[in-house]
Amino acid sequence: MVDFNEVSSILSVDLVLEYRKVISSDEIMDKVEDKKLVLSKIVQRVIEKSIIVEPTTKLNIVKEDPDDNKVLECAKAGKVDLVITNDNHLLKLKEFEGIKIVTPQEFLELFSNIN
Repeated sequence: MVDFNEVSSILSVDLVLEYRKVISSDEIMDKVEDKKLVLSKIVQRVIEKSIIVEPTTKLNIVKEDPDDNKVLECAKAGKVDLVITNDNHLLKLKEFEGIKIVTPQEFLELFSNIN
């Protein structure tokens, strides 16, 4: 059961590195005007507001995109209730070891139904 009084962002070092890689991609960089300033603020803010965990287990659940396993490893290490993502490989799983995998829209619907 999700306790919406305790919503936290959980990240691992691997996910922070992946996040930096994605937001530094040409596709994202083309959409951001003041690239260095905005991107550094985004990364710093996300890290500051997150709990960083160190996964001890390497997983091989998502064969189509092995990098997605980092999300599951982080979720397991962080003992989370939900993974919120738009990643289709993860969403196909729907659940992993009791951890529900939902879209941001589904999360907002769950959250608004509780409050």
